[in-house]
Amino acid sequence: MIHHDSLGVAVIGAGRMGADHVRRISEVTSGAHVAAIVDLDADRAKAIAAGVEGCAAFDDVAEAMASPAVDAVLLASPGVAHEAALLTAFDHDLPVLCEKPLTPDAASALRVLKAEQRLGHRRVQVGFMRRYDHEYLKLKSLLDSGELGRPLMMHNRHRNPSSPPDFTTAMLINDSVTHEMDIIRWLLGQEITSVTVMRPTSSGNAPQGLADPQFVVFETDGGVLADVEIYVNARYGYQVQAEAVCENGTARIGDRHDMLVTSRGRWGGTVTPGFVERFEEAYDREVQAWVDATRRGEVTGPSAWDGYAVAAVCEAGVRAQTEDRRIAVELADRPALYR
Repeated sequence: MIHHDSLGVAVIGAGRMGADHVRRISEVTSGAHVAAIVDLDADRAKAIAAGVEGCAAFDDVAEAMASPAVDAVLLASPGVAHEAALLTAFDHDLPVLCEKPLTPDAASALRVLKAEQRLGHRRVQVGFMRRYDHEYLKLKSLLDSGELGRPLMMHNRHRNPSSPPDFTTAMLINDSVTHEMDIIRWLLGQEITSVTVMRPTSSGNAPQGLADPQFVVFETDGGVLADVEIYVNARYGYQVQAEAVCENGTARIGDRHDMLVTSRGRWGGTVTPGFVERFEEAYDREVQAWVDATRRGEVTGPSAWDGYAVAAVCEAGVRAQTEDRRIAVELADRPALYR
């Protein structure tokens, strides 16, 4: 339980996501302040910390976490650095909001899971922010109500305007479809048991060597079939849609028809340019929920188990890509801490 007025947060990683979270905690979130910024690039950490009153800059994660000013950690560094940072946080028994991925592979995620179990209580919330989006929350509530009967199928579309430099075919699964993996599991309350990846002819918009778009099919332990169209060079903007097909009806989100304009013989609306704009409210809600829970001495939201389960599905997905066949997901037994 945090007894003082404001939660001192160490933001680890001062790149695009880290800097955005520093802004969010400083300007949007109540009950928290940025106490420390950590980045291997000491100058970058200092530059961002200089704009935040009372904030210290570090280039060493362990040193920052040992600071008496730090009550909690927001982990926004690259995924390869997460395991070491999480284990250090556990040494100090610090609550962590860890941006996805929990870790880059299932084996390291399992190690984190075991380390958290040794603490005897949850300390990690994984940053699957779509669970905090108002449209996904509405869909979850409707499915949980049973009003439409059992879900039978789910259709998902995930389109980006363009892929960043050095984006690989495996990253379509590990960086993009990873969001659908979690949201399908959460919406349905089921685990994904297999992955199949199909590829049409690549778009002329895709960089040389990138197999884009792709069509991913998941099967769940509840008998649901869920597909994801992933297209990361769609050019026109950022768009995420989901439709649940149930026994007695369907429900779809992501059309974002906030305002339709009719003018000069045309009608239409706007498409958000990127994920930060589309999910800005969800990020705000996610961080506020984490701060509120941490101040109450609780850990809520997506758990380390969710991070591990998605890592296991990612591994099956990349194998399905490369081996061009249906791959079963290998999942450890779910520990009591996460039931």
